[in-house]
Amino acid sequence: MVEANDASLVKQCLEGEVKAFERLVDKYQKTVFNIALRIINDYDEAQDVAQTVFIRAYERLASFDPKHKFFSWLYRMTVNESLNTLKQRQRITELDESFVSGDKTPEENYEENEMTRQIEIALMRLDPEQRALIVLKHFQNMAYEEIGFIFDIPEKTVKSRLYSARQTLRTVLLKQGIVANG
Repeated sequence: MVEANDASLVKQCLEGEVKAFERLVDKYQKTVFNIALRIINDYDEAQDVAQTVFIRAYERLASFDPKHKFFSWLYRMTVNESLNTLKQRQRITELDESFVSGDKTPEENYEENEMTRQIEIALMRLDPEQRALIVLKHFQNMAYEEIGFIFDIPEKTVKSRLYSARQTLRTVLLKQGIVANG
């Protein structure tokens, strides 16, 4: 039903109903921003990427193929725009260590927060494509087929690249002393 609703909103938008696109933005803006933030690691740049993605989506809405899921199409644009932003920046930065959720007290979540922080730091040490693959699969819970659509590669290639990305992440975590060898 979600895809049917998205398809209906896209159709309404193409028929001139601007509010329909606003509903799509409301539905996906947080997700798009979070994907961009995890890939780029810069709050302001992630906001810029999210805004650019929605502008481009609106401009290119007529080219959307309803055979695919709208959110996969949007994710593809988000990943591409995030990777392009990183290429323009030409540097990979360390994750700001103060970037830890303040929702819970440190006493309650110290170990969980420390592990999350170490994983995020390790993720930032991966190349952007590997980072994007891991984010889409493990943080966004996307299927291999959807990731293949986003990267425009076969499903088997997604699995192979994701395996390599996981091995690289494991190596980085080993160097940080997070994962036991074995």
